[in-house]
Amino acid sequence: MELWIVVIFFIGYLFITIEHQTNIDKTISALGMAVVCWTILKVANLTVFEVGAGGLEAISTTPEGNHEAIDNLLLHHLGKIAEILFFLIGAMTIVEIIDMHRGFEIIKHLIKTKQKVKLLWIIGIIAFFLSALIDNLTTTIILITIVRKLIPVQSERFWYASLIVIAANAGGAWSPIGDVTTTMLWMANKVSAGKLVEYVFIPSVVCLFVPLIIASFLPAFRGNIEEKEGEENKTFRSSMPVLLIGFLAIICVPIFKSVVHLPPYMGMLFALASMWFISEKLKPIRELDEEHSVNFSTHRALSRIEFSSILFFLGILLAVASLESIGALFNFAGTLKDTIPSENVVVLLLGCASAVIDNVPLVAASIGMFQEGLNAPIWHEIAYAAGTGGSLLIIGSAAGVAAMGMEKISFFWYAKNILWMALLGFVLGYLALVGVESMHLFG
Repeated sequence: MELWIVVIFFIGYLFITIEHQTNIDKTISALGMAVVCWTILKVANLTVFEVGAGGLEAISTTPEGNHEAIDNLLLHHLGKIAEILFFLIGAMTIVEIIDMHRGFEIIKHLIKTKQKVKLLWIIGIIAFFLSALIDNLTTTIILITIVRKLIPVQSERFWYASLIVIAANAGGAWSPIGDVTTTMLWMANKVSAGKLVEYVFIPSVVCLFVPLIIASFLPAFRGNIEEKEGEENKTFRSSMPVLLIGFLAIICVPIFKSVVHLPPYMGMLFALASMWFISEKLKPIRELDEEHSVNFSTHRALSRIEFSSILFFLGILLAVASLESIGALFNFAGTLKDTIPSENVVVLLLGCASAVIDNVPLVAASIGMFQEGLNAPIWHEIAYAAGTGGSLLIIGSAAGVAAMGMEKISFFWYAKNILWMALLGFVLGYLALVGVESMHLFG
């Protein structure tokens, strides 16, 4: 029956990829495959596993205990997924509040260039460093919102949004707070913050700059940006305060986590509560006509969130959790390790796998498989591969899923136009990482 769960998972993924051909929304496929996978797990009363210090361990070995173990495991995974979803809802709402106060108009005015290629490099470099400071998911949401203000044509925004995903994932890979996988390795005492930056920063730069250099010569980035006709460029007196407070609130989320040791979503919810309060107090009533003043509220900002994308994310992560629960992901990683003698190749393939399967359980499996000590080269390779490998496909990372929902980027468009650039940057960055490790080893 475990094989059926794997089959249902890949059938669901197939329908997600051919969404535009079947006219079946990807959220339907994601939620459907998640429920069917967990139904098979429950009805068949399968043994469930978790990754422990000694490898894969059965939670229960009796049929009676399996039922309770499955329920508890589903509740556990749902709690972990809810942390991500509430973080996402909080970040998206803060961004919508800033946009409602026209705070992003200020950033738009600061970006003077009208050349598409210059805008590409500006946005890409900002995404790279901002994602290391906050995280790749929030960075993607913020920058796609800004690009919407600058690029009126949606088909052109596809290219910018895709490169933002690559930049945000590359930037998150060299920071202990930039990606959930690097945070996992950091908290598991596998890497230190200083060594992570020292080893992975240059490979991450290569991973970003290769696609940016290639994209600079593509037709999509030739010429100048066309202004939106009749576009509203006016700002409010509240625009600058709300913009600054919003960015400060988001930046303080990792600080909140480090100080009080609560999950990041708690810091994001506190940031949202603060922004909600400030937004209501700074509401520009006198600057709005009667029609717009009625609709100017945080409730309106909440209604603009792409909740279908959040449900899609829920379905994807629940489905992946079912594979993790039957030990499929750990066995997959273990098979790679046993059949391929080179650890470098194994980690490279795990990075490619993270474009299809969520990188969190893959990293958890890696922590259980490899027993090397603090700052061993294998952990830097895993941090890089898991963090940047998700850029190979639009559904391979949280940042990609967010971009897919916000801009309606199709799976096949991304695979056709972006995959080859992302793959080249990913491989060359990995080779750069191996080179950096060799210089440290023999230096």
